[in-house]
Amino acid sequence: MRWARGFFGRWKLLALAGLALVAVSSSGLAANYEFLAAPETDLNRVYRLDRASGEIGACQYGLKEASIGVTLCYPPGEGAGPQTPSEYSLIASRHEREGGVFRIDTRTGTMSICYVLNESVVCTPPAK
Repeated sequence: MRWARGFFGRWKLLALAGLALVAVSSSGLAANYEFLAAPETDLNRVYRLDRASGEIGACQYGLKEASIGVTLCYPPGEGAGPQTPSEYSLIASRHEREGGVFRIDTRTGTMSICYVLNESVVCTPPAK
């Protein structure tokens, strides 16, 4: 009988450890994207960055006749697609008329400037 308590006690401990691992990994998956509004004060655009791949897109509100409006999204274009796997982040300049944002690689220190051009997000080549 004593062995049974020990066995089931260990089983419960392993089950709890497994649940904790799932919870930690699930919370890590929830933080894969970063969002940042464009610094331009009269633009309602928000950029979306995949922190691991560096892929960047953008969305904004648009008017549509006889509706409440639409969400206009711009897919990744030239230079805005997946980059070398790393750790990426977004930074906005403090320039009130700047519609773009900086995509930075926090491991290498390189950065690109990304903005909407002709219905897609484009980024300059990474540089230091």
